Formats: sequence, C-alpha cells, structure tokens
Amino acid sequence: MITLAHYIVLGAVLFCIAVAGIFINRKNVIVLLMAIELMLLAVNINFIAFSRFLGDVSGQVFVFFILTVAAAEAAIGLAILTLLFRNRRTINVAEFDDLRG
Repeated sequence: MITLAHYIVLGAVLFCIAVAGIFINRKNVIVLLMAIELMLLAVNINFIAFSRFLGDVSGQVFVFFILTVAAAEAAIGLAILTLLFRNRRTINVAEFDDLRG
C-alpha cells in the first residue's frame, strides 16, 4: 500500500533534483527551464497526494491552474530562447550579460 509519506518523499526527491539542476548547471537555459518544470511537477505531486488522502478536490483543481501556468511559461520561455539563439548563436547563460539593465 502506498501511503502519503511515499508521495511526499517522491515530491521532495524530485524537488531536490530540480534545485541541484539549477545550481549545478547554470550555463544551459534549456536545462534551467526543465529544472523549473520539474519543481512545479514535484509540487503538483504533493498537492495531488494531500488532496487524495484528505478527500478534498481543491488540491487537484489547483494543480490544473499550475499546469496551465507551467505550459504558458514553457511556451514563452522557449520563444525567448529561440530569439536569443537567433541573435547570439548560443544558449549559454553567461554570455547574456549585456541584457542587464
């Protein structure tokens, strides 16, 4: 039987992997976007687990809103990344220093 603790541990492990992905790899924008998406999915797992075990559907409804925001974030992020790659010919974050205001 899978308990609530199993889901919480899975969400925590995924969240820690995403945080490690952000801190270890600060050069590739695609990996950074994937790490942010992984963070959102880890939070969604916890929302759904608590919603299921407490018998309340509000957590599951909130996950739909998070997934909508994540999809919009991914689409806009990849569009910006495509434009930056066309102009700079690289996706290295360290070379985008002239964008600072």
